Amino acid sequence: MSREQRAKIDTMLRERPQPEGPLSVEQLRTGFAAMMAAMTVPDGIRTEDTVLGSRRALLVERANDQRAGTILYFHGGSYVVGSPETALSLTGSLVARTGFRAFSLDYRLAPEHPFPAAIDDAVAAYRALLDAGEDPASIAFAGDSAGGGLTVTTCLAARAAGLPAPAAIVAFSPGLDVTRTGESMDAKEDADPFFTRQSLERTSALYLAGQDPRHELVSPALFADLTGFPPMLLQVGTNEVLLDDSTRMAERARAAGVDVILDVTADVPHVFQAFTGVLDEADDALDRAAFFLTQRLVRPRSAVRADVP
Repeated sequence: MSREQRAKIDTMLRERPQPEGPLSVEQLRTGFAAMMAAMTVPDGIRTEDTVLGSRRALLVERANDQRAGTILYFHGGSYVVGSPETALSLTGSLVARTGFRAFSLDYRLAPEHPFPAAIDDAVAAYRALLDAGEDPASIAFAGDSAGGGLTVTTCLAARAAGLPAPAAIVAFSPGLDVTRTGESMDAKEDADPFFTRQSLERTSALYLAGQDPRHELVSPALFADLTGFPPMLLQVGTNEVLLDDSTRMAERARAAGVDVILDVTADVPHVFQAFTGVLDEADDALDRAAFFLTQRLVRPRSAVRADVP
């Protein structure tokens, strides 16, 4: 583990130019895309545009030596910014380590499409995989930040729609409590180089569009019934105001009898796994996530139709 690497990344994030006033949504999207474009994408993967449900998705595969299994990935960005391309360092890293293919969903964003549009798109994508013959035991949900929240809320919405649960959930620094009542929201304010309560409340307002944050599909760490959920891996850093989103979710999962791993890494920022290749802790965490997935996804019991996207 490298204290020097962690300190260097923290300094870099804090030295980013700070605007004098609030940025427009388009400026937020452009800035986020530029930041994530600098992240390392592993060699040996290939990508292709496809469609799941009614939405575009980016198919990410290992160029050689693939194995049966599918990751349905949800990118981060506070439900307001981001795309499959901004998460490519993460999806590519999981694919490279597991050999599974990944579909990274280009779900609709707020404020143009507020809650529950992203969840509706995610459920439709999952249904499309199932309708094409994919075995749910060979599918995992994975995501980062807001997308980490979608791994849980999509599972809830899929259950309500009568769909089977996926085999596993992996969430990197998930957003799971829009009430912002966790102690870490204030206790970690100085340690977090990314978020403040004010910045999160702005994007949350865009996503909620006046709807109540005290809803299981918005704040599942506080209000969700997790009975029957698949095994979960929650990875989070200590330098996050969202730390308690994961700790409270883990407590709720354990109380519901769900197998859950709470994986907390010291002195790293939000979605630190994206810093693969420059932060030892990022690569170690991705290795653990890949191991978790390969232990829980099984080879499909019957061959998937050739026309699956």
